Amino acid sequence: MAVGVFDLFSIGIGPSSSHTVGPMRAGAVFAGELKSSGVLDRVAGLRVDLYGSLAATGHGHGTMTAILLGLEGFHPELILPDEVEERLAAIAETGVLQLAGADGHGVPLRYGVQDMVLRPLTILPRHTNGLTFTVSDAGGEVLHTATFYSVGGGFIVREGEEDAAQQELDESKKELPLPFRTAAELLGHCQSKGLSIGEVMLVNERASRSEDEIREGLLHIYSVMESCVQVSLKREGLLPGGLKVRRRAPDWHDRLLKEDKDRDPKYWQEWVNLIALAVNEENATGGRVVTAPTNGAAGIIPAVLYYALHFAPGMENASQQDRDDVVVKFLLTAGAIGVLYKEQASISGAEVGCQGEVGSASSMAAAGLAEVMGGTPAQVENAAEIAMEHNLGLTCDPIGGLVQVPCIERNAIAAAKAINAAKMALWGDGSHRVSLDEVIITMRETGKDMSSKYKETAMGGLAVNVVEC
Repeated sequence: MAVGVFDLFSIGIGPSSSHTVGPMRAGAVFAGELKSSGVLDRVAGLRVDLYGSLAATGHGHGTMTAILLGLEGFHPELILPDEVEERLAAIAETGVLQLAGADGHGVPLRYGVQDMVLRPLTILPRHTNGLTFTVSDAGGEVLHTATFYSVGGGFIVREGEEDAAQQELDESKKELPLPFRTAAELLGHCQSKGLSIGEVMLVNERASRSEDEIREGLLHIYSVMESCVQVSLKREGLLPGGLKVRRRAPDWHDRLLKEDKDRDPKYWQEWVNLIALAVNEENATGGRVVTAPTNGAAGIIPAVLYYALHFAPGMENASQQDRDDVVVKFLLTAGAIGVLYKEQASISGAEVGCQGEVGSASSMAAAGLAEVMGGTPAQVENAAEIAMEHNLGLTCDPIGGLVQVPCIERNAIAAAKAINAAKMALWGDGSHRVSLDEVIITMRETGKDMSSKYKETAMGGLAVNVVEC
């Protein structure tokens, strides 16, 4: 199906959309195939091979545990953090994996380190995030095997079906009222139809959902973002994983409540920083977040949307209806820009570096803010261009393979960049020398040229120059 706003904003668990959400989905798909094919009762052995970035940073990104949960039939958008802890504790205690579901239909399997083989130096042709599932019977005969690629943002592609998937995507786009792959095409629709960028996205979304369903769905997405912040503000202590990174959001929140009792505009950046940090601290905990468009960049859009709702001109006395309108318009516009990155480049840190995650999210957020602040389509496109232009070349080198340093602070910095980009664009008339399409192509080419050690492999940058202790 054509990429839509609910593909780019999906609910999952942290800490990584490509290393946690995608592998869990792949495991659930594989488990479902075993169940539907009738071979489940014959399964006696399981092996999972992880390649490239999944193998290099999988431990820090929760890949192995996500795969286990997927193989038990859990899906990232449905499972809750409490269920995660419950099932992982049960697997650790019993050494048994309930393949394809713990409801009596699953097959108990012994689970050990030998069942997962890490191949960090082997890169499969389609994408650096590859994984292969293989099950065999008691005699060692292979019953079923499948290879998947986790291509960023929780999206997965099955090996051998890449061409078919692309063909299906192309065909589904033809069914859209206003299909677009480039910013030029998007702006063309705006000009010919007299619509904003968010309105073009809404017209396309209406091809598969009613307007009420779209509105309800987007407001639900934002409610999960808000819940993520509230849960994070109640957690204290250190983040998991061994780096001993202290959670800052709760203390910062307490300080802001004392210093800024009346929501003084001069504190806007402190509030934006807080929201971004809170979301990404929760993501680092393995909590429930919204991929926006990835988990590693999940704090940027909530933080900029918070700015739009609390500090943008005219929002001081806004009704709930008005506030909901802002949320819907913002997410639709951000989603339209996200489609451009997904279609023309990549949102995978393992493929193009952090510019594809944090850079894309900053660009999407800048566009959303520019639109809700009254920008023309040209100004909105300009805002998106400015934000990405100044995230080009951003590397993905998390210390210890954990989505903590520099990822958490990077979300706050990128949120501020998005706000500044929107303001700069709104002070112009929409005309600018470099187009968004040119910047997206540059991001893609920069990612191709970037050394693999700076693309979520924990083999370069901060990941090797900072001592873990």
